[in-house]
Amino acid sequence: MKSAHLQRVLTSVILLPLLGWAIFSGDPVLSLAIAAVAGLGLLEFYAMFWPLREKIAWKAGGTLLALGLVWAPLTWSGTALACLAMLGMALAFLAQHDRARFPDALQDSQILLTGLLYLPFILRLFRTVSAPEIGLVLLTTFAADTGAYYAGSYLGGAKIWPSVSPKKTWAGSIGGLAASVAVSTAFGLAFGTAGWQAFALLGAGLNIAAQTGDFFESALKRRQGIKDSGWVLPGHGGILDRIDSLLFTLPLYCGLAALFPFFA
Repeated sequence: MKSAHLQRVLTSVILLPLLGWAIFSGDPVLSLAIAAVAGLGLLEFYAMFWPLREKIAWKAGGTLLALGLVWAPLTWSGTALACLAMLGMALAFLAQHDRARFPDALQDSQILLTGLLYLPFILRLFRTVSAPEIGLVLLTTFAADTGAYYAGSYLGGAKIWPSVSPKKTWAGSIGGLAASVAVSTAFGLAFGTAGWQAFALLGAGLNIAAQTGDFFESALKRRQGIKDSGWVLPGHGGILDRIDSLLFTLPLYCGLAALFPFFA
């Protein structure tokens, strides 16, 4: 087994039990885990635009706002939280609006807001769904990534979008889709209340969202000229490299679940 692949497997073996413990422990353990992931992922996102010691005050302010978004009472609506994030962006811009001293203040404030909506605002949704729903979203998303990784590695073939992600192939995409549908259907039969057809379609939808999230982060990294978002997860890169798909599958699931009850 190649060293990078062995690191990938060992990292997953260590993290998965911790993840399961956080999910089934509920609050405050779950919220602490969400806050940690959101904070680290947000710092990686900001580092794409503000490397090393650049814009430390913006990074610190964004991280504090992120913690506030994650820990905000569940009675607060998503609209209210988005408005608060917008106000945070506006205040950050006003604090450094002088073009002579801070020529990029508007762009920096937009980066600040984008990071807040991309990570803590979305990850907070984990606090609004049940443990089985969290399990479904995580396992289906992991299946998309794992199926694509192995199918693409062993089958190769034509690339999907080489200008954005040079390694992703159609074989990997189809393999990930099959894995997501299989996992979602099996999980639904075991724990859900909707029919297997609903979970099969859900798996397909979540897979498309997962691949879109992967492409989105790949495009960001290529635009900024970096390979990995970070180094904290051996074999995987950074936190953001590991959860890029999840940041698209989670809101899609929450939207679909609001229209169609997959669980009682």
